[in-house]
Amino acid sequence: MQSIRSQFPNVSDETWTVLEKWAVLLREWNEKINLISRKDIEHLEERHLSHCLAITNHLKLMNGTRVMDVGTGGGFPGIIMAICYPQAHFTLIDSIGKKITVVQDLVDKLGLKNVEAKHCRAESINKQFDFVTGRAVKNLPEYFSWIKSNIRRGEKNTIPNGVLYWKGGELDDELTALGIRPRKTINLEETFSDPYFEQKYILHFDARDVPRARRPRSFEK
Repeated sequence: MQSIRSQFPNVSDETWTVLEKWAVLLREWNEKINLISRKDIEHLEERHLSHCLAITNHLKLMNGTRVMDVGTGGGFPGIIMAICYPQAHFTLIDSIGKKITVVQDLVDKLGLKNVEAKHCRAESINKQFDFVTGRAVKNLPEYFSWIKSNIRRGEKNTIPNGVLYWKGGELDDELTALGIRPRKTINLEETFSDPYFEQKYILHFDARDVPRARRPRSFEK
């Protein structure tokens, strides 16, 4: 944890204390449920945590901002963001019940009052949010077909409301099928020296662009 702190100057000392507790709890759960591969859990902080924390170098959230993390899995990036942005409210959803069980336990043990964990599919959520997030959940066209109606337009935060999507690999085919382009592409290869981050990005899609997108065509990875 100490080795990565200097890369995230916007994360407070108090937040790092919570993140250290989170890492202990996550490793305990990973012994019971395979949230992260046995090989990758050795690199939890410098890869998975850093991957999620990268957004703190580009985003500040105002009080009351509402975020939905779709396909949260073990809480990536939802729990990490909730720890870093206590002034915002987070709804973390996943269709796999055992993963939401883990998320709820982490939320309870960390004392996070700004998180609601729900076992459901994105299509069943009838609310709008300032940001919708996802970390390598599905291909972009399918993901957007789930959440297009959940994004609220607005510009009260440091970047416009929209979708923040953690994505790796080649992007052009999926973006062409989706029919819209991100307003901002955060290239994590430029931030981190670890080869793990080659061709890994955080994509920001402006909410104002999403309603104009045509219905995504069928797309297979």
